Amino acid sequence: MTPFDELMAFQRETEALAAIAGRLGWDQETVMPRGAAAQRGEEMAAIEGVLHARRSDPRLGDWLAAAEAPDAAGAAQLREIARAHARARKVPARLAQRLAQVTSQAQGTWAEARAAEDFAAFRPVLEEVVALKREEAGALAEGTGRDAYDALLDDYEPGLTGAEIARMFDAMRPRLTALRAAIFERAEPAALSGDFDTGRQMDLAREMATTFGYDWGRGRLDKAVHPFCEGSGADVRITTRTDPADPFNCLYSVIHEAGHAVYEQMIAPEYALTALGQGASMGVHESQSRLFENQLGRSRAFCGWLRGRMAATFPGAALPDEDAFHAAVNRVHRGHIRTESDEVQYNLHIMLRFDLERALMLGTLDVADLESAWNERFAADFGYGVDRPSNGCLQDVHWSVGLFGYFPTYALGNVYAGCLHAALRRDLPDLDAALAQGDLSPARDWLRERLQRHGRLFEPRDLITRATGDALSEEPLLSYLEAKFGALYGL
Repeated sequence: MTPFDELMAFQRETEALAAIAGRLGWDQETVMPRGAAAQRGEEMAAIEGVLHARRSDPRLGDWLAAAEAPDAAGAAQLREIARAHARARKVPARLAQRLAQVTSQAQGTWAEARAAEDFAAFRPVLEEVVALKREEAGALAEGTGRDAYDALLDDYEPGLTGAEIARMFDAMRPRLTALRAAIFERAEPAALSGDFDTGRQMDLAREMATTFGYDWGRGRLDKAVHPFCEGSGADVRITTRTDPADPFNCLYSVIHEAGHAVYEQMIAPEYALTALGQGASMGVHESQSRLFENQLGRSRAFCGWLRGRMAATFPGAALPDEDAFHAAVNRVHRGHIRTESDEVQYNLHIMLRFDLERALMLGTLDVADLESAWNERFAADFGYGVDRPSNGCLQDVHWSVGLFGYFPTYALGNVYAGCLHAALRRDLPDLDAALAQGDLSPARDWLRERLQRHGRLFEPRDLITRATGDALSEEPLLSYLEAKFGALYGL
């Protein structure tokens, strides 16, 4: 075997072990008994110890130095393995294991604290998570010239900096807040009302996942406190949640998570269990889910078809006419929950989280002050207060599991989705005719060929510009939002 072949064989085993760790996380969020939390923490720590040892193995350095890439894909494999190896070597094994153990346990503590509306019960474990992440960030940033937060961003969007994100958010905020202010001067469309059986919601949710291209032979749908997607290749699972009064929460969560899942399922099979066999970055990943959920799933054409499917699923339900249904799906409304936010305000939720988590990692905000800092910032940004912790700093699972640096990729994903949507409309002028029939195949085929099949072959921002043929910019997203909601609200 050549050094390249030996490296790829070793990496394949590492990827398989990482997939097992991911499956443990899925189990914890869906079907694990509550009493197993402490033991699961030890299990996660044990497998993280094995993974860290493999990712930092000195033999990787030798193989990387000697390996010759056979082609462009091989060169990309070496790039990604070298990046992961360099990062793993900077993080002590005992820190990697402790993080895995604490975040596994913190996840359960967060869920209980959220249900009890008790931030004080979550605070001690969050303080430990933050301390461990600060230590990890310091180790990763050492010798790079980048700050601690930038070092964590690299895990989710390689090469991006907090300063770049801040500049993008500064450019987006004035137009988003102006659009929101103009909308709130108009009458608010009626929300969908009624009692929608949760079993039928799940039936329709499965139909939505199928419509958007989810392969059930390589996936499954379950319920969780916080909807998510987990896995890659031949095993990609999604979750949702149900509310009898709000079927859109369930349906659009599934469409969103199907966007993540279809991306993973469409990556070229030859990249499975390799460093290229997953999404290019979390920003690119989010572009797929947000594009499915919003530009396609909330379009006027698709909403007309969805209304018909809802009428068939919920006989006797009081569904408004097509225009009112489309307005209800896209209703801009006051609320606290990020995942239930409309397109206009969603990025404002992300900006709040970005500033707070960046301050936590840079040491300018302590966990003891997090709840009050959140509540003050929310009131300033949205004009009304937070009524309870589950509507405030306890609403998201991310910080409990150590995902600092993850939140801004949601907004970056919206920007990427705006660019992709503009190119999609340019190349598929008859797209609305297909969407009106519930046919997503033209859009799916375009995305598969332009973006999804490549996995991590290209760097994230290069991948987006290759797919669209245009320079990356927040302008397409902002123009889309102003045009869509201007028409909906008669601005």
